[in-house]
Amino acid sequence: MSTRPRRPRRWPWWAAGLVVLTLATAAVPVLAFPSVAATTCPRCYGLVPVQNGLYTERGLSNADRQRLIEVYRDANQRIDGFYEGRESRPTVLACFTPGCYKRVGGGDERGIAVRDQAVMLSPRGIDPVIAAHELSHVEFHVRLGSRRDQIPQWFDEGLAVLVSDDARYLLPPTAPDRCRNASSEPLPRTLNAWLRVARTDEQVYAKAACRVYQWAEAHGGGRAVLDLVDRLNRGERFAALVEG
Repeated sequence: MSTRPRRPRRWPWWAAGLVVLTLATAAVPVLAFPSVAATTCPRCYGLVPVQNGLYTERGLSNADRQRLIEVYRDANQRIDGFYEGRESRPTVLACFTPGCYKRVGGGDERGIAVRDQAVMLSPRGIDPVIAAHELSHVEFHVRLGSRRDQIPQWFDEGLAVLVSDDARYLLPPTAPDRCRNASSEPLPRTLNAWLRVARTDEQVYAKAACRVYQWAEAHGGGRAVLDLVDRLNRGERFAALVEG
């Protein structure tokens, strides 16, 4: 008995379209937000682990590797000391060359916090102050959770300057008053507004740091920030606690 040869099975058009759409959707974050993809899978971008949570590019000299380890340790000590421990465990990507930093999605900044889960450091950001600044953003945001939406950008940035002990914008701890710029002008509240101002006036960091420092000193020092986090998480409002 003869039978007709079977024709190759064809996928329905909708099934093929679904596969294409799925692949395209998965590719969007990689293409549009390489920093998110890189911090999720550092090895996929050619980075190698140095310690738990710390990655860098291949081929570093022993001197550069040791320098990075010391920067990472110093920055973490600043965070641990100020916040009396840690609740965040961000991945840190550290690039010693511009090509590496561009590949993972970096721009012209020294460093950047990514989605409250990671920090990227450029060649100019391999420094304990810069690293601690970005790690402070992550720690503060993780502790606040959804309450972080109440925090104006000037406070977030000023706090990061204070935690990192950035001598560019604060006088030494031994000074009677650490403010370098005690301006009373309104400071940017949103991230976009902050970035616009910071492009033309880097001293906006000093102004914000002074504002946060003065508030903290009036409320018990560094411990005031931890108390602020607790009170915000209990439902109180930032505006009433800090700006009221």
